[in-house]
Amino acid sequence: MRVFVTGATGFIGRRVVHQLLQRHHHVTALVRHPAAATNLRALGVHLVPGDVTRPGGLADTMRGSDWLLHLANRYSLYEPDEQVYQTVNVQGNRNVMTAALEAGVRKVVHVSSIVAFGASPDQPLREDSRVGQHATAYARTKHAGDEVVWEHARQGLKVVMVYPGAVLGPGDPKDTGIWIRQLVRGQQPARVFEAGGFTFVHVDDVAQAIVRAAEREGNAGERYLIGREYLTNGEFVSLVSELSGVPRPKLAFPDWLAHAGAAVCGTVARMTRTPPVLGLSRETALHLAQGFRFGSEKAERELGLTYTPVREALRADIATFHVTREG
Repeated sequence: MRVFVTGATGFIGRRVVHQLLQRHHHVTALVRHPAAATNLRALGVHLVPGDVTRPGGLADTMRGSDWLLHLANRYSLYEPDEQVYQTVNVQGNRNVMTAALEAGVRKVVHVSSIVAFGASPDQPLREDSRVGQHATAYARTKHAGDEVVWEHARQGLKVVMVYPGAVLGPGDPKDTGIWIRQLVRGQQPARVFEAGGFTFVHVDDVAQAIVRAAEREGNAGERYLIGREYLTNGEFVSLVSELSGVPRPKLAFPDWLAHAGAAVCGTVARMTRTPPVLGLSRETALHLAQGFRFGSEKAERELGLTYTPVREALRADIATFHVTREG
């Protein structure tokens, strides 16, 4: 198939492109800076300059594509200006889906996030779970962006939506990868929100799910939750400690103290226009405290997925950076 990919240079997107090429699909990638994506060009990917926040010309670059795999989004738990989430995750989706309709794309796989469900009253989460209150601006705009995609589906666009859990794997530049590096390097002074937790998934498994969702016939309108293995934050920190050989932080803050400290760090960050200390902010605290849990029976049954153990995903990530310890 002729596949148009947004977000192809990202943590998940790079793996998606590799899987598409391995399956002999023809890939065109929308990239903001083609000169910085020469690795994709070397693989045989056709690069087109563009930005999901700038709709001009999107339909023309997409024309002739069979599938659109839409991964581009703004993922972070803290931004000095939260408007960026709205611009990319909501308006960006509108621009891309409108272009897909105009270009006559046959099928769209939109990559959302499990946080789009918010604090759903249906636990563990399912594909048909109700949406609850969202802890962060990122989560709110992921849900709002999903609604934009479904609006276009009602106009005739054939859409499949994929909801990954907490993604792990080597080379993660985002919040989860940063948290792991801080733990291993002894830069987290205390354990926090140990009772909260997440359903984790290896980045390669997410990429496989996206490609299989595209290749499966007759699944327009379907949703797939991607991930299976749940760990509390306390269990996660213990596993990182075991695999890295670095002791867990000795201190364990009660939730009220962790929330208070995170609020102070976030306020200072906004006043100084600098990243929050240790990545802590009100948004991070709410995310860690809320967490999410779900199963993956539908994706396993319909897409034939099997999952890499969290232990192996963490081991592969930890192996990519050097750990220094004194003594």
